Amino acid sequence: MEKQRQIITNRVAFLEKRIPVYASVLGLAGILILWEIITSLNIIPPLFLPAPSAILIAGWGMIVSGELHENLFASLYRIVIGYSIGATFGIIIGLIVGFSKWADAIVTPIIYSIYPIPKIALLPLFILWLGIGELSKVTIISLGVFFPVVINTFSGVKNVDQMLIKAAVTFGSNHINVIRKVILPGALPMIFAGLKLAAGTSLLLLVSAEMIAAQKGIGSMVLHYGNLMITTKLMVGVLVLSLLGLIFNRGLQWLEHKLIPWS
Repeated sequence: MEKQRQIITNRVAFLEKRIPVYASVLGLAGILILWEIITSLNIIPPLFLPAPSAILIAGWGMIVSGELHENLFASLYRIVIGYSIGATFGIIIGLIVGFSKWADAIVTPIIYSIYPIPKIALLPLFILWLGIGELSKVTIISLGVFFPVVINTFSGVKNVDQMLIKAAVTFGSNHINVIRKVILPGALPMIFAGLKLAAGTSLLLLVSAEMIAAQKGIGSMVLHYGNLMITTKLMVGVLVLSLLGLIFNRGLQWLEHKLIPWS
């Protein structure tokens, strides 16, 4: 009996054991070293896959010249504004639809009928309506962010325990307090799931919009150097996009941990 208890304890300790941070760093370093070896042995021509060292040299040159800053700031401006607008409206409308049966009956069919449309296909129409400037690109990003956030938000509201809502109403809470103290905390895990999904979608739409209708931005830069077959600078843009995605994801994870530590 004691032996079985010890085995169970060891298994639980193994499952709860945290993986050290350096494990992820070692994995990434291993990939970079292997990549450098493959390119240095010319197994893959540098035109198709430049070495990490060559990409770093090209990236440093773009930083010194100011080219990378200019394109990065243009992209950050678009994605921050577009993401903020889409996420804000998505959360507000998702809460209303989840809380109100009338709003659910009216709005939900509209959302599900528009959601399957590839958002980038609407960019030419937005350019026609809003012009080729920043407004059309910010709008397409906002629209792409809106749908995963609104769908996850009202799904989260629907999944809140109805007994908790009835208990709050029974004890005299008004609609605002019910939403603020019961529904919103209960829906937060689903809301953050939508925000994380929307972060990836926003990057995809940003790059697509910049490739189609922008003179500045990471997407425009990647397309430009792809046309010129300068793959080192092209890969700088790809790595910057990868870092942006990582930063957004980690930032949302940190915010989720702060707001809903019980999740």
